[in-house]
Amino acid sequence: MKRYRIGEIASMTGLTVRTIRYYEELGLLKAGRTGRGQRWYNESDVIYLRRIIELKELGFSLDEISKIIKLKSEDDSGDKRRIELLAAYRAKWSEAAERKKRLEAHMDELSWHIKQLEGAKDFFQQCPGVLCAGCRYKKRCSFFKDSEA
Repeated sequence: MKRYRIGEIASMTGLTVRTIRYYEELGLLKAGRTGRGQRWYNESDVIYLRRIIELKELGFSLDEISKIIKLKSEDDSGDKRRIELLAAYRAKWSEAAERKKRLEAHMDELSWHIKQLEGAKDFFQQCPGVLCAGCRYKKRCSFFKDSEA
């Protein structure tokens, strides 16, 4: 099995040497040591680092990643880690769906303001007036006054 020094594995993963050492301090990665105390890594370590990078890009904290990685010591089959990771992915998906919903509502609000500005010449000085009665956004407009209300 091929061995890599810390600088090599840093180049392979796009991480800094400092980050890799930090991940070791957190227990996310364990380097082998030569007789002189120099760190070395193997292909499995490269995969772990790439997995950590992927999880961070998906919004996982290092604490969340650590809990998932440390499950290996409880279950050599990997089933427990797979189940926990699946649950974590689902939770992250739900969070992303909620952010998407809020972002879409924000974009809809911006669209409404764009339409309002396109329909009124002097928007800040007066309400578009008669345009409001037929406006699809009248229920959310703070300026529209329904005469029947």
